Amino acid sequence: MQELILMKFIYTSQYDNCLTYRRIYLPPCGPDDLIKPGLFKGTYGSHGLEIVMLSFHGKKAKGTKITGDPNIPAGQQTVEIELAHPIRLPDIENLSNLSELSRIVLEVQEQVRREQQRQEEGAPEGKEPEGEGQAQRAPSPTEDGGAEASASGDGGATQDPPQPPQPFVLPGGIASRKEDYPRTCRACFYGTGLIAGHGFTSPEKTPGVFVLFDDDRFGFIWLELQSFSLYSRIKVAFQSAEAPSREAFDEMLKNIQLLTL
Repeated sequence: MQELILMKFIYTSQYDNCLTYRRIYLPPCGPDDLIKPGLFKGTYGSHGLEIVMLSFHGKKAKGTKITGDPNIPAGQQTVEIELAHPIRLPDIENLSNLSELSRIVLEVQEQVRREQQRQEEGAPEGKEPEGEGQAQRAPSPTEDGGAEASASGDGGATQDPPQPPQPFVLPGGIASRKEDYPRTCRACFYGTGLIAGHGFTSPEKTPGVFVLFDDDRFGFIWLELQSFSLYSRIKVAFQSAEAPSREAFDEMLKNIQLLTL
């Protein structure tokens, strides 16, 4: 926590910012949440540690920055996880190969893109045109592995029995601020991470991998940046921080994001 305070002091002293303070709520818990939502401290390369709020929204999970940096300010959504799209990691021998992991992730990215396109066109959710995507469904490691969320991809990842931990190692070429990351994980999911230039210019969502290690730690592999962020739960009790309702929490997320647009 001292490092977080120091990083924010350096940031605010270097830049002439007009600071705005708003009350935030802790995310509400749901029976199907992958893990307990809440506040986590995450590693962001040269930016150091930042606080991120993890919340669950049906088939998606969101990581919202509570503290920011010159590239992505506080209030913005740093990662978004597609819980309906688990990823089976390659064997430990092949996991060290970044190109193999990238191939798997890009396959899922294309599948997600097609699903979103069909939704925009009004097609029934989860139903693909005949012949489309069939080559990926049977042999693809991205459909039935990881957390084994659902054979049809319709449900959340928490509805099935817990899966045994699987070996995990960062692919070669992926930079990590912390070398003591866990060497086993529970599940992996396709996700996107928000990147931008200095001053939040040209923001862009890029593909990545959400890695669930345990109840208190998760990670995100940023493929385009070739870096890894490790997030650890902040175990501090906050008084009167619960949102009065799901609607109030969602409204708060929207409001803090608008502050930096």
